[in-house]
Amino acid sequence: MSKAVQPIRGMNDILPESTATWQWVEAAARAVFAAYGYRELRVPLVERTELFSRSIGEVTDIVEKEMYSFTDRNGDHLSLRPEATASCVRAAISNGLIHNQQQRLWYAGPMFRYERPQKGRYRQFHQIGAEALGFAGPDIDAELILMSARLWRVLGLEGLQLELNSLGTTESRRAYRELLVEYFNDHRAALDEDSLRRLGQNPLRILDSKNPQMQAVVAGAPVITDHLDSESAEHYAQLRAALEAAGVAYRVNPRLVRGLDYYSRTVFEWLTDRLGAQAAVCSGGRYDTLVEQLGGRPTPAIGWALGMERLVELVAGLAPPPAAPHAYLVPLGTEPHALALAEALRDRVPGLRLQVHCGGGSLKSAMKKADRSGAELALILGAEELAADGIVVKPLRSAAEQEVVTRGVLVERLAQGVAPGRG
Repeated sequence: MSKAVQPIRGMNDILPESTATWQWVEAAARAVFAAYGYRELRVPLVERTELFSRSIGEVTDIVEKEMYSFTDRNGDHLSLRPEATASCVRAAISNGLIHNQQQRLWYAGPMFRYERPQKGRYRQFHQIGAEALGFAGPDIDAELILMSARLWRVLGLEGLQLELNSLGTTESRRAYRELLVEYFNDHRAALDEDSLRRLGQNPLRILDSKNPQMQAVVAGAPVITDHLDSESAEHYAQLRAALEAAGVAYRVNPRLVRGLDYYSRTVFEWLTDRLGAQAAVCSGGRYDTLVEQLGGRPTPAIGWALGMERLVELVAGLAPPPAAPHAYLVPLGTEPHALALAEALRDRVPGLRLQVHCGGGSLKSAMKKADRSGAELALILGAEELAADGIVVKPLRSAAEQEVVTRGVLVERLAQGVAPGRG
């Protein structure tokens, strides 16, 4: 026997026992997006590598170390998408979606990063995200955060902490960058290898260091919100006022810079203390220069993305159980007729979940499978019932006796079981 092919490390199967929770979260997100007027955009898994090097930043860990990139047969440099914001912007530019227009968009799907797999961090992972293109004011920032807060409420999820910061405009950040370089140069002896490399390229990323030995020097660095331009400071103040008016609690974190170079002004994260080191469940912020950076007209924009694997783990105990079949049909030597009957019943009873026993075996073993399916009723079709245009109906979740009913009565009974509020 040949050795079984193993899955790629960090790329996991999502088994049927889990997919019901995934579908529940996805359906909740879809309904929330619809309530706010966001429309779904589906973008390719593969893009030109330059899309991500130009948007995320060439000196980020994602571009330098983590992207799955390759050259195709035509000599084009391509990459599996490590995130979707750049793809959404590229799609908006390519298809003229933001030419004298504003767009509220959402997306869902897998992303890919080559990093060390650990709980809550995988090489193939899934995100759901929202992007608002063409909106400059703090009202849309607040709406996006409120929309994420509503999703947590719909899911019954409690205990997430919102952290908030502002990075200012490109100009104010440039002045702040000079202060950071001066400060960290004065503390070079305390910097690790990554921070020394970032010092000459993107010193703001040093503030995002996860190295415990770096925390003391980071804590002493200048605070970015003390150096915002007046317009950014007013934008930030109005956003906080809107959140407070809506009753959304938040914590100001002046060290929150996010890991992607395209962010400006508002940045935020929803954090949990229930997933160990992988605390961020949902992250986002403004990227007012990205559209122009990728070849479009100057267009303000903001968005967020949540990690499905982490969110599914958080809501595992809150999700409803998978829907069981309404009925389980057991054919006794009448397989072709049973399958035809099942098709007719599905046609006549919209929403009916009907599982047909396949593979033969004894009536006893078939009834055990019917019981394990969770169905309310077992339907038994033998030669006698077939000849009389009837069927045996056996309740599986009550002490009621089994009975033989006509097809018409069966349809009525199944329709009652499928009615709203009945499972």
